[in-house]
Amino acid sequence: MVLFPVVLMLFALGMERVENRLRKLLEPDEEVQAYLDKASNAEVNELTKLGLPAAVARMRRRRNRSEEARETLDIARAS
Repeated sequence: MVLFPVVLMLFALGMERVENRLRKLLEPDEEVQAYLDKASNAEVNELTKLGLPAAVARMRRRRNRSEEARETLDIARAS
């Protein structure tokens, strides 16, 4: 009967450590957060269907295409 509060306290402390570890694991990466901030509804749907790696790869391809288009436009303006 006397051990119950001690065991309960140890259990609560252990669960707090588990919760902190899970919280760190579940925090979104900067890359994931950037994707979610800029993604359209269609892209979020793709994320749920294909998974994160495929969705991030598509976002990178799109970003690279837009950067290349901007560079081409800058070169054309400079000419």
